[in-house]
Amino acid sequence: MSSKVDDYLRFHEVALSIRGQRQQMIASNIANADTPNYKARDIDFSTAMNNVLQRNANQASSELAKTSPQHLDPQGAAGGGAPLYRTTVQGNVDGNTVDMDVERNQFAENSLRYEASLTILNMQIRGMLAAIQG
Repeated sequence: MSSKVDDYLRFHEVALSIRGQRQQMIASNIANADTPNYKARDIDFSTAMNNVLQRNANQASSELAKTSPQHLDPQGAAGGGAPLYRTTVQGNVDGNTVDMDVERNQFAENSLRYEASLTILNMQIRGMLAAIQG
């Protein structure tokens, strides 16, 4: 029974995990906006999501388990491969590629999508509870 519940909730679990990692990466970009030679990084959400879902579908239960959610994923950011570097629109003299306008927009969009995933997940859980309680 729990495996069916896991399958039912897996999509949003993975989405929240990737969005959380992406949020940390964008926050790191913002924090390093004045660091010389810092290269802004990001995660391609759709590629990471597809990779994780395919890996979960194809993988047997012989996978190594992480004992802490803070452990690094051996396949990069949530299984989506290594983080990508943002293309620069306008470079800085010090070699920093962080564009604060882009980072703020990405941060706000990612936050909104994270909140939407939480809301949908909450609605799914409420629906299951309503079905169980009758």
